[in-house]
Amino acid sequence: MSQQNGDVEMEDDMAGGAEQNGTENEDFLKEEQRLRLLPNSTTTAASFAFDKEDHTLGNALRYVIMKNPDVEFCGYSIPHPSEAVMNLRIQTWDGVSVYEVLRKGLEDLADLCDVVEDKFIAARDDFDASQPNGEAS
Repeated sequence: MSQQNGDVEMEDDMAGGAEQNGTENEDFLKEEQRLRLLPNSTTTAASFAFDKEDHTLGNALRYVIMKNPDVEFCGYSIPHPSEAVMNLRIQTWDGVSVYEVLRKGLEDLADLCDVVEDKFIAARDDFDASQPNGEAS
């Protein structure tokens, strides 16, 4: 983790083991950090700032994280509408790590998006197949 203006930037463990020969890995390593740990956070109560995010991620992530029985509180805010920043606060029960809760929440949300995409594609394909001459209206 590196510190900048009182905020702590979180570094992904995956970047350390990535090969640096391919252009995809180089692009990944050059990508700007969009997740910061805000000051005064502990392992069971932390606030995160997501740069270039808004209500779309905030509300969905809050919903998924609150489904976790280890979570006491999860909420998000958009500090100002003219800034593309979404803050997320997580508090857990019984010493459960907020970092693991956040990681699990992001993974669960990604899995949910995959299911929605698969169901959409299947419904679209069924609809297209039911149209005469293969023409969808």
